Formats: sequence, C-alpha cells, structure tokens
Amino acid sequence: MVAMSFQGESRRPQLQDFRSDNIAGTSPEIMDAVNAVGAGVAVPYGDDEASARMRATLSEVFEREVDVFPVSTGTAANAISLAALTPPWGSILGHADSHITNDEAGAPEFYTGGAKIVHVTGENSKIDVDALRKAGTKGAGDVHSVQPSVLSLTQATETGSVYDVAEVETLSGIAREAGLRVHMDGARFANALAALDASPADLTWRAGVDVLSFGATKNGAMTADAVVSFDPSLRAELGFRHKRAGQLTSKMRFHSAQLEAYLADDLWLRNARHANAMAARLRDGLAQVPGVKILGQPRANIVFAFIPDEVRAGLKTAGFEFHDDRWERGVTRFVTSFAHTKDDVDALCAAAARGPLPNRPVE
Repeated sequence: MVAMSFQGESRRPQLQDFRSDNIAGTSPEIMDAVNAVGAGVAVPYGDDEASARMRATLSEVFEREVDVFPVSTGTAANAISLAALTPPWGSILGHADSHITNDEAGAPEFYTGGAKIVHVTGENSKIDVDALRKAGTKGAGDVHSVQPSVLSLTQATETGSVYDVAEVETLSGIAREAGLRVHMDGARFANALAALDASPADLTWRAGVDVLSFGATKNGAMTADAVVSFDPSLRAELGFRHKRAGQLTSKMRFHSAQLEAYLADDLWLRNARHANAMAARLRDGLAQVPGVKILGQPRANIVFAFIPDEVRAGLKTAGFEFHDDRWERGVTRFVTSFAHTKDDVDALCAAAARGPLPNRPVE
C-alpha cells in the first residue's frame, strides 16, 4: 500500500487509483489519536472523556449544542437519521443520483420500517425547486399514498456539485411549508464547506437542516462518521435507534478520538481543500485532452467526464484505476482524496493525452 501523506510527493510511489476517496488511508493525526486512547481504561458506551470532548468540539464547530451519535459507516448515519425523521408510511424525497437511492442496499427503507424513497428531479444531481414543491405535497392526506415526510439533500452531491447556503435555505423552506423535516447526507460535507467557504452552522441548522449525516471516513478518518442532530426533541429516539442499529459501540472512545482529531486544527478542512484542489487540477487537465468532455459542474472532489474508448484504454494500460460505464457508455468517474498529489494528477492527465500509444509524445 502506498504512503498516504501528500507531503514529500517525490518520496512515495505514484497513486494511480481514482475510483473513490475511500481508497485513501488515514491521516497520521487521527492514527495518533486512536493510539492515544488505546492505552489504559475508559468508561464504555460513549461516557468516556474522549467522547465528551468530541461532542463539545462539534457543538463549538456548529455554534450551538448538538447531539452526536458516532457510527461506523455513512450508511448507518443515513439510515438512523432518516428512521428518526420518517414514519413507515412516509416518503423520503431525494434526488435519483443520491447515495441513499443507489448505494445502500435498501438500508433507509429497512431502518424506517418501509418508508419509500421518492425521486425529485434536478440538474447536476441537485433537487429542483419547482420539482420539490410538487413532490412535497403529492398525496398528502391521502390514505392510499405514502406521506411526504422528509427531504434528504446530498452535500456534496454524488457528481461533485454542491448546494450553496441560499439553495439549502430555499429547499428547506419549501420542505417546512409542506410539513417536511430536512436531512443532509454529508458524507463529503467537508468538501462542500471547503468549496463554498461557508460556516458549518450556515450550511446546516441555520439553513433549516434538522439532522446531518456527518462524514469523516472519506476525508481522512479510519472508521468513523456521525449522526449530528440539531433538534433536541430527537435525542431520545436517536439514542434508541443508535443502539438498536448496533452502532452504540462499547469502546466508543475509538470512534470519538477519530472525530476529535479530525476536527482539531482544521484537519478536516485542510484535507478537503486539498482533495478539491486536486479535482480541479484533474478537471482542467482532462479538459485539454482531445475528445474528453467534462460533465456537470464539479466543485468538490468528484469529476465526471466523457472519455473516448481509446483514451480510457490508454489510462488502464498505464495502470490507472477509475469507474467507467456504470452510468452510461464512455462516462467515467474520478475521485480525488487528501492522499492524491499534484504529481498523481498530472501523471493521469499526461497518460490521457498520450492515448493508447505509450511512445506517443505528450501534446
């Protein structure tokens, strides 16, 4: 496995895997924090000192007291959050590109006891205002229909676009008018914050968000995400659902230590800014390759592009890994992480420019 620090770029092997930010390892600061809490003993089930510090830190970050429930996966965070916000006969309004729709094996439906995910359209994987107005009241009060219950926004989206603060406020306002709660899937929340240069509070509870799935694993943590609730009335239910889902770990201090170190000295934002910058560099480099077309409006750390077959073949021959043809023929996804360097990105762009012939000079 290659070293995962992006410092000392010339001292480590080239990182050629762009399939996901999950391929990256763990930030050294987080590894150090886990090792530190491994010594000695601590009270179990989240009543330890590290967990108390972590909750206090997140409350400081969000500029208000929050309830925090550490989990081991983003799927657990989303499923537990949505279960607390949606009755079994309810519906979850989300984009067709969302992670809760495509990548969680029905976990939200299972944990809610049968709630239905209803797709709301919009360009660049973002929910359209007019489409939400229609979906938010469709079937309301009709005993034969699932009841619109919660809006789920993915931030950043699965295609690298982001909702700015005004967009979150507008969509949350529409949801409120329809009597819906608001959930944010923030698996790449730090990347969205970095792209917008916004405050965590402005992008969440001040804009109308009730519960945030706070992602850390994709951005430098080892095995920790969290449910962050801005609504104290949900505290008891989230607590029981957290336990019932098997996420109240006995040695919670290991999750909490990761989250505490993740937030310390703005590590989470530094990692996210770097990942975003590498994506922008990749986007600009690929755009110079004949036949390549950048798709959508990537602002975070995900780049979708149409790549001609011969260019993709050249990249694969050169050893680069990425996802392609999952969406449609020729559509390729690249994801950058805190571990990718300028050299890694430039090497991919150079290989794309060379095409399938290794000896062809770079244009």
